[in-house]
Amino acid sequence: MTSLLPSDITALASQVIEANAAAGRTVALAESCTGGLVAAALTEIAGSSAVLDRGFVTYSNEAKMESLGVASDIIETFGAVSIACVWAMANGALANSDADIAVAVSGVAGPGGGTDLKPVGTVVFARVERGETGEPQGELMRFDNDGRSAIRMEATKCALKMLMPDGNVSECAGRE
Repeated sequence: MTSLLPSDITALASQVIEANAAAGRTVALAESCTGGLVAAALTEIAGSSAVLDRGFVTYSNEAKMESLGVASDIIETFGAVSIACVWAMANGALANSDADIAVAVSGVAGPGGGTDLKPVGTVVFARVERGETGEPQGELMRFDNDGRSAIRMEATKCALKMLMPDGNVSECAGRE
């Protein structure tokens, strides 16, 4: 079977679809730096419609605020590449969907846009489950700056791992 995406990503997407279908769970996505690659990976898999409820590609700060309800003070205080922002994005995706779990991703894919605190390759992730209470689940990763495409592909893999029922991202390269 020919795929738009690399085989390691489609294999991981297949695992996500299979595991969530078996658990009877649906998922939603809020993507920024990945630009819809996570949703694209999932939809490469036959049967994905039983698991993927919807995805939001909110690349601009305005889109994050308008489509997902991210408060402007979060973006002004912490920036779009922050645990606070992706947690709000994931909550917004869950609130605007029928999904059981939502994962959000935002980052600096480069080649420009990096700072000393958030260099190119900095990507943050959050995962929210419906009915969950307690501390937000978030991850900050720093991927090698091997170029924009490589950073986006690594971020896609990590977001897919967070969609697994156990939310495992321990195998992601670049963990902080």
